[in-house]
Amino acid sequence: MKKSYAFLILLFFALFLSCSEDGSLTEGEGLTDGAFSSESGGSGDTGGSGNGGSDNAGIITAGEWNDLSNWSFWQNLLNQEVADKLTTNWEFNTANRYSFELKDENSLPVVDAVLTIKEGTNVIWSAKTDNLGTAELWIDLKSKNQKTTDISNYSFYLGNQKLSGVKPFSEGINTIKLNSSAPVYSNVDLAFIVDATGSMGDEMNFLKDDLKQVIQKVKAANTNLQISTGTVFYRDIDDEYLVKKSDFTLNLENTLTYINAQSADGGGDFPEAVHTALKTSIDELQWATTAKTRIAFLLLDAPPHEEAQIIDDLHTSIKKAAQKGIKIIPIVASGINKETEFLMRNFSIATNGTYVFITNDSGVGNDHLEPTVGDYDVEILQELMIRLITKYTS
Repeated sequence: MKKSYAFLILLFFALFLSCSEDGSLTEGEGLTDGAFSSESGGSGDTGGSGNGGSDNAGIITAGEWNDLSNWSFWQNLLNQEVADKLTTNWEFNTANRYSFELKDENSLPVVDAVLTIKEGTNVIWSAKTDNLGTAELWIDLKSKNQKTTDISNYSFYLGNQKLSGVKPFSEGINTIKLNSSAPVYSNVDLAFIVDATGSMGDEMNFLKDDLKQVIQKVKAANTNLQISTGTVFYRDIDDEYLVKKSDFTLNLENTLTYINAQSADGGGDFPEAVHTALKTSIDELQWATTAKTRIAFLLLDAPPHEEAQIIDDLHTSIKKAAQKGIKIIPIVASGINKETEFLMRNFSIATNGTYVFITNDSGVGNDHLEPTVGDYDVEILQELMIRLITKYTS
């Protein structure tokens, strides 16, 4: 199913806001910031309660939007005051993007190579190439303004080798070809970070069944890969628990049993302990030192608490994720607002990931916020996740 951009325009017109195909926002009479309100995405009738059985799988629908592949659209959005504020509230500055693509002597992708930006001896940003040989690096990612930075005081490295002639993404991708063959890895780490507060109750059982089938199908279809799975479930302060985890394991049944035992409860206020869940996932799960792929799917319907220390913690976790080569792929459920959408898109941008959003098409759960993106396909969430895992492990 294709969601045409005409639908988006009609939606935003109803909210007195429209978004053009290049990402620019145009004002009309009576314009308000309604489409970019910090209010949640609305509520509606629950589409189904679910009982945790496999009959709940393969029902939820979703779309995907990759801002890194639609960079002009993203930049045009940030040229608009309202959209820019939604990003800089969380102190994300994506104006200094440096993209790399590494190939070996056989023109095959170089996987898990370390690229670093330094100012003197201070590491500003470090990232690992993914299965496609690509990496994204950033200067001044944490900033209250979208601003470009003079790079004359910065140095770029591939491993210990200093690079010359590095250019920003506005001038193209930095393509590097090695004179040797690259190592081949077959191990894959997949983590599932799930908001388990009460507001997720309308979709939790469906999501649990989808996660279980995603894991089973990916394992069955990739017998040549060593796939480890782990999970982190989180709630909020003063709930029954703040965060709980099941570390990476090659034993499929361990992860499936752990997921099946979880339920949605607690919460209360809108924000949740996203920062604690990220810190636990990045710092405490035993991510492989070398791997073909590392992905953290982040399923949620609410933002973190917007406090200075929490913003610092979020940036620390995002920086560590990039350093470890972990792609963060948010999957947002019913109830999110525009601020949460833009924050999650920044998570995926900074870690070379992509953005996934559940849609209303399945009728499951409460109302889902229409994202500020271009054309996208509506897919079954389970199939979309399998497609992304396949893309990033092939």
